[in-house]
Amino acid sequence: MPAHLTKRLMTLAIAGLGVAVFMLLGLPLPFLFGPMTACLLAALARAPLKGMGTVSILARTVLGVAVGASITPEVVARIPQMAGSVALVPVYVVMIGIVGVPFFRRLGYDPVTSWYAAMPGGLQDMVIFGQQAGADVRALALIHATRVLVIVTLAPLILTGLYGASLTGAVGAPIRDLPGGELLLMAAAALIGWKGGERIGLFGASILGPMILTAALSLGDLIHTRPPAEAILASQFFIGIGIGVQYVGVTLRELRSFILSGLAFVLLLAALAAIFTEVVTLSGLAQPVEGFLAFAPGGQAEMTVLALVAGADLGFVILHHLTRIVVVILGAPLAARLLKVKPPPD
Repeated sequence: MPAHLTKRLMTLAIAGLGVAVFMLLGLPLPFLFGPMTACLLAALARAPLKGMGTVSILARTVLGVAVGASITPEVVARIPQMAGSVALVPVYVVMIGIVGVPFFRRLGYDPVTSWYAAMPGGLQDMVIFGQQAGADVRALALIHATRVLVIVTLAPLILTGLYGASLTGAVGAPIRDLPGGELLLMAAAALIGWKGGERIGLFGASILGPMILTAALSLGDLIHTRPPAEAILASQFFIGIGIGVQYVGVTLRELRSFILSGLAFVLLLAALAAIFTEVVTLSGLAQPVEGFLAFAPGGQAEMTVLALVAGADLGFVILHHLTRIVVVILGAPLAARLLKVKPPPD
């Protein structure tokens, strides 16, 4: 058996064990946190794990379809009401940069690595941009992976403990209860949106492509449900694996340096997120749960999962995260060029 296949089978077995343990102990989100925790611990113990490749990307298309199916005419009619809080997102991103870049510079990182480590964009996007600009790619990957890991871990505790939210919301109906025609349309939207998005160079194509196509089907009155619960749970499973295996091969030096840097930065992010959450909540622009999820600087896929299980207004939450990602992806490289952020000389 090829080595990469052996590693993937081992990874699946460890992830499955994580699900079983979390379900046995009655812990929240077993299909997300079980694989994430088990793979993280196994990676730190030097187990030979390997990510799921295309299967993980396919899992993200399910979330794109789930978000798109939630974009109904009623949600579109409410977009002007969301404008006030959405307008705060660019301010939020700029504040993170103002705080984050000097923070990483003080820790000894070079200007380019500090710049892209501070940007609250997607892990893959920031690593790619940083690599092209001459940053320390390993540092970026571990800092952003740690940001996502910590936020995804703490967010459910904050939702339940501080806001009294329940994380038992139905993520979807069983597959047996959904119309076959709609299932076929959702599957087509997932695949065509993903591959079509990649073809035209759409950032985050695996989520945004399916989301756009499914939203069109929803607004056209052709789809009236989210993807089946089984598909959403499977997507949680593979997203959990994806977070955990980021730590494969981490050395003691990297654990002490990069990951501790990421942990410290999360504390700064949490403070800024709390301020903006309070602003939109106290001003009446958002309900507390939606405000918190909208400004929690985690990954788009992970925040989608949490919004689903918390029963939050998915359209509101995702619109804010899309705005954040667009602002970072378009603005970070441009601002770096204008501010002449350059790598250190060799």
